[in-house]
Amino acid sequence: MPFDPAADYPLGSRRPDLVETPSGVPLEQVTLAAARSGTLLAADLRATPATLLRQADVARAAGRRQLADNLERAAELASVPDEELLEIYTALRPGRSSAAQLEQRAARLEGLGAAKTAAFVREAAAAYRERGLLAG
Repeated sequence: MPFDPAADYPLGSRRPDLVETPSGVPLEQVTLAAARSGTLLAADLRATPATLLRQADVARAAGRRQLADNLERAAELASVPDEELLEIYTALRPGRSSAAQLEQRAARLEGLGAAKTAAFVREAAAAYRERGLLAG
C-alpha cells in the first residue's frame, strides 16, 4: 500500500511497516525487552532518513512547511557522524567562525549529501555577516 501523508499519521500506529531502525529492525521489535537482552542497540533508537522524510511529507501535507524543511535537513544529517554534527553546531555559534570557515563546513556537508543543510549554513553565514557576528 502506498504511503499517504495525510492519512498515515502517526506512522508508528497507522503504518508501522514503514518504520524501522537504521539496522533494519522493524518497529514492533523495538521493545524494552529487546534492549535489555542486547538484541537492540543504542544506534537502533535513531530515526532513519526514510522515516524523517516521511514525517516531512506529513508536515508538508498539514501545511507545516518550516517543520517539513527541518525534518528534511534532519534526514540529511542522520548519517553524519555525531562528532561532526557537534563541530557544525559549535561552528554555527555567533562569533565562532569566519565566513570562509562556514563555507568550508557547507562544502563538507554538500559532499556528505546534505545540500539543504549546506544551504542553511550559508544562510546563517550571510545573516552573521549582516549582524557582525562572524569571527575575525
